[in-house]
Amino acid sequence: MEQVTIPADREIYEGEIATYWFEDGILVSYSKSLLRTVENIGRNVALVKKITNSTPVPLLIYLASSPVPDKATRQFSAQQLPVIYKAMAMVSKPGLAKFIMNILFSLKQPPIPMKTFSNGAAAKEWLKQFV
Repeated sequence: MEQVTIPADREIYEGEIATYWFEDGILVSYSKSLLRTVENIGRNVALVKKITNSTPVPLLIYLASSPVPDKATRQFSAQQLPVIYKAMAMVSKPGLAKFIMNILFSLKQPPIPMKTFSNGAAAKEWLKQFV
């Protein structure tokens, strides 16, 4: 996967499960390798709402490998997505994003437009339609 550099020329928001910043109206998330729980996802949703003034935004997420969350956490995550995001582009090593999408949405469609990419530039290009 491509190397992600956290920019030094803008405000950075440090969260428990990810580091965030804005690029061209898109919220960028550099995820951390830790187990997601209902509690830390809840705190992360609160952080994102604070960053975005509770306005759903397009998200470009660089995924890190992390343990598979339990069913309650997966359901909670899926419910929260449309509350904070308009669309989500996931950048990861091959297979990881697809694996995560299969776990989260095996039985139903994602609640927002979602797409997986192998590089950030293509992901950002796709997300521009949601800015």
